[in-house]
Amino acid sequence: MRVLAAMSGGVDSAVAAARAVEAGHDVTGVHLALSAKPGTLRTGARGCCTIEDSRDARRAADILGIPFYVWDFAERFTEEVVETFVGEYAAGRTPNPCVTCNEKIKFEALLEKAIALGFDAVCTGHYARLSVVDGVPELRRSADESKDQSYVLASLTPEQLRHAMFPLGGSRKPDVRAEAAERGLAVAEKPDSHDICFIPDGDTKKFLESRLGERPGDLVDAETGAVLGKHTGVHGFTVGQRKGLGIDAPAPDGRPRYVLSLEPVSGTVKVGSSDELAVSRIDADRAIWPSQRPLDGPTECVVQVRAHGGMAPAVAEADGDEVRMSLREPLTGVAPGQVAVLYRPDADEGDVVLGSAKIAATA
Repeated sequence: MRVLAAMSGGVDSAVAAARAVEAGHDVTGVHLALSAKPGTLRTGARGCCTIEDSRDARRAADILGIPFYVWDFAERFTEEVVETFVGEYAAGRTPNPCVTCNEKIKFEALLEKAIALGFDAVCTGHYARLSVVDGVPELRRSADESKDQSYVLASLTPEQLRHAMFPLGGSRKPDVRAEAAERGLAVAEKPDSHDICFIPDGDTKKFLESRLGERPGDLVDAETGAVLGKHTGVHGFTVGQRKGLGIDAPAPDGRPRYVLSLEPVSGTVKVGSSDELAVSRIDADRAIWPSQRPLDGPTECVVQVRAHGGMAPAVAEADGDEVRMSLREPLTGVAPGQVAVLYRPDADEGDVVLGSAKIAATA
C-alpha cells in the first residue's frame, strides 16, 4: 500500500513510520506545520509541531530512507481547533482540542489530501488498536493502557478508520523507545509533549483572556444563592475546578469549594461541595459510531469522559444522534463540551469503542 506517515517529530510517529516501512509499504513522511509562528509552540517538553519537531521528523525520515515533506495546515488548524477551543470556553463548555485536532486535521484534512494524492492510508503513532469484524473496522484500546489514545480517536468515522494505521497499538512505550534506539533514531529519548500545543506555557486562563477579554460576573454559592466573589470571565473556569476560584472566605463547614456549573449569559459561576459534583446521568449529542453500529436498545458499557481517567460502568441508550447514559457509579468533574466515549469491555483484546458523543447536560 501507499502509506502517508504523519511524523510529528516525536518517537512514537517515527517508530510507527519505521514499522510501516518494515511491513513493505511504500511510505512517505509528512510533518504538519500547524502554526504561522511555529517558534511559539514549544517550551521545553511542552507543545508540538514546531520547527524543532519538523527537523527531528526529517532526520528520522532520512534514516528510514523515505521521502519527506512539510505541509502547511496552519490556517485550517487555527480555524478548526484554536477558534473552536476559544468559542467553546466562551459558551461555558470544556472542549478537548486533541479530539478536535485528530478529527478535523489528522483524519479529515490530512486524510482528504492523502487520498486525493493516491495514498491508501495514513499512519500515525497513536496508541490504539484496529481490527476488522465482518468488514467493518473496530477501534480498540491499546495494549499499553497508560498510553491508550483510543479516547481521542473515538470521533473518527468508519470511512476514516478504513484508511488509518496505528502500528503501535500492541506495544508499550518503553519498548517503543528501545526500538527507536536500536534503529538509530535520535528521538529515542525525546520527551513526550504535554498540555495544549498552542498554549505552551500551560496558562489556559491567560490565553483565553487574551482572546476574549474580561467578562466580569459573580461567584455564587449554588445552595444559598449568596454571592461569594467576582471573576473576570466564565472562560477562566471548568466544572470540577478547585484552585484559583478567588474566594476569600472558606465554606461554613470548612470544606473546599468546587465549580459546579457555568452560565455564560449571566456570567455566573456556581460553586459548592465535592458531594454536589457527583453526577449519575449524562446526556450527550452529536453521536458518532466508528463501527457503523448504533446502540440497539439499552446497552451495558463503560463510559469515559476524559482522555485519562473518568470512567464508570453505565447503561446507555441512543435516539438518533443523542445518547443518554445512566451511570452505575457516579463521576465527578463532568462538564458540558467534554466527549463521552462508550466502550464494550474486552479484557483479552482491548475494550472496543462503541461510539462517542459531546456532553450536553448532566444530572
